[in-house]
Amino acid sequence: MTKQFVFKGASQMPMISVSLGHMDWNKTGAWRAQRPFYEDKTSPCSAACPVGNDIVGFIQKITEEDFEGAWNLIREENPFPGVCGRVCFHPCESKCNRREYDEPIAIHALERFVSDFASNLNKKIRKGPGARKNKIAVIGSGPAGMSCAYHLAKLDYDVTVFESSSLAGGMLRTGIPSYRLPKDVLDREISNIAELGVEIRTGIPFGEGLNLDGLKNYQAIFIATGAHRGRDLHVPGGKGRGVFSGLDLLKKINLGRKVTLGDKIAIVGGGNTAIDVARSVVRLGKKATILYRRSKEEMPAFGEEMVEALEEGVKIRYLVNPIRIQQKDSLHRLECLRMELGEKDESGRRKPVPIPGSNFFFEADNVIIAAGEEVELFFLPKGLEKREGIVLTQRDGNTGARGIFAGGDLTSNQRTVAHAIGSGKKVALAIDCYLNGKDSEEALRQILTGEGPSISMFRYLHPQERLMNPHVVTFDELNTDYFEPSRRQRETKDLIKKRIKGFREITSGFTEGIAMEEAERCFSCGTCVGCENCYVFCPDASIIKIGEVLSHQVDYDFCKGCGICFSECPRGVISLKEEAR
Repeated sequence: MTKQFVFKGASQMPMISVSLGHMDWNKTGAWRAQRPFYEDKTSPCSAACPVGNDIVGFIQKITEEDFEGAWNLIREENPFPGVCGRVCFHPCESKCNRREYDEPIAIHALERFVSDFASNLNKKIRKGPGARKNKIAVIGSGPAGMSCAYHLAKLDYDVTVFESSSLAGGMLRTGIPSYRLPKDVLDREISNIAELGVEIRTGIPFGEGLNLDGLKNYQAIFIATGAHRGRDLHVPGGKGRGVFSGLDLLKKINLGRKVTLGDKIAIVGGGNTAIDVARSVVRLGKKATILYRRSKEEMPAFGEEMVEALEEGVKIRYLVNPIRIQQKDSLHRLECLRMELGEKDESGRRKPVPIPGSNFFFEADNVIIAAGEEVELFFLPKGLEKREGIVLTQRDGNTGARGIFAGGDLTSNQRTVAHAIGSGKKVALAIDCYLNGKDSEEALRQILTGEGPSISMFRYLHPQERLMNPHVVTFDELNTDYFEPSRRQRETKDLIKKRIKGFREITSGFTEGIAMEEAERCFSCGTCVGCENCYVFCPDASIIKIGEVLSHQVDYDFCKGCGICFSECPRGVISLKEEAR
């Protein structure tokens, strides 16, 4: 009930409600020493994403049951959400602030859910009405090349992708087994890129059927030929009969070609290719043993993949290094040395050191070398600067040769799908700047900091009406009093006996209900979700609402700068600065 009072000695006057009064006569804002203001900051997950996804944004869409809106938001930055939702190493999750509270958000599973939901609705990306301008050639149809083509097509460029293989996809198609990445998922996302008007021409190898002279009608060229050659082991017998490259074996399996192997297989290496080879060999009904020269802690393969490999029967022998491969009839005898770990090398891992006199032998029917990948450089145009097996470029992918850009695995040792997609997007921006006489470094800086007008395709963290601060919100900046512990939702996997019987996908995605439950766990670090704590707790009623909507404005006539809104904001969206005097 509204309080009412009557002035003393004025019993005949009408009563006045306190709530109808005002404080215009006493503008307490003059007392203020610090000024609160709203600004969206950068979430650690988005900052860690090599693709530049607006992770908090698309997860918020899921909580609102706007799954199509979530897909639209992801596809602004990433043409491969179905791929990334399955095979990305999700560095976003390793930086998620929720991991300091209980468990990180299952971001990759939510991205997969959104992509699969859109697929079930038959949602496609349509070609825009704009007239095509400038012809761009993209060499290589892997994640870097197709990402670049996608973003250029959205900017209304006429893009042609040239691929040496008979099918598009690069290492996504030939290097990743179907139990991790079903080919229909890859096909639908490549088809979406083609729907934008991108022409994909297959069976045209660069350097043989295609060279720079044949591309004179193109105003810019992006070379993204990837790393398709397996690294040689450089030991006696390493090129003998029955010794195969891990990449070659995966390519044969992925393209449905016949593979003939013995029963007992030795795989040399410790990266993701070695794990993929070993798990594929198991699915062919063989016994697989990985020989790795460092310890388990030093192994570069993704931890989850290693666990699943061990579950499926793959054996791993650590601190073992083959130094010779001998062959007698169909049997291979690997002479190995036991190793110990010394000081850290340039990779940051402890260097394996041979133990003198520790030689032993390991027998196998076949040996598969999966000790890393290298790029082919012999067919590249003259004048491109190369060092330590990669092509050197500026930050935006410019090679220094007029109109020629490079990216993906060709220019980096960070050989992941996400890094390749991000590289292709960055080069698309650089090509657009190059053709329009703009400074790509300045454009990139504005995008990464949210300053100034940016190209809509490359908003990175999608600055809206409020200032976007590049500051990455830490766990200590959150007010966790407003969150409750909850368990992380997990995708379901086939039973081991079922999953090793073939190459069908072994992981099932989230249902709508589970996806929404997982999305609700997100802290939305640095992004206002309209919780209205600031409005509720402000002692001066200086937080402005327009109707039922929080305006993200402060009435500074009455705000005393007490900082309660700042301390009670769960997500670190409100900042304080010293008041100018």
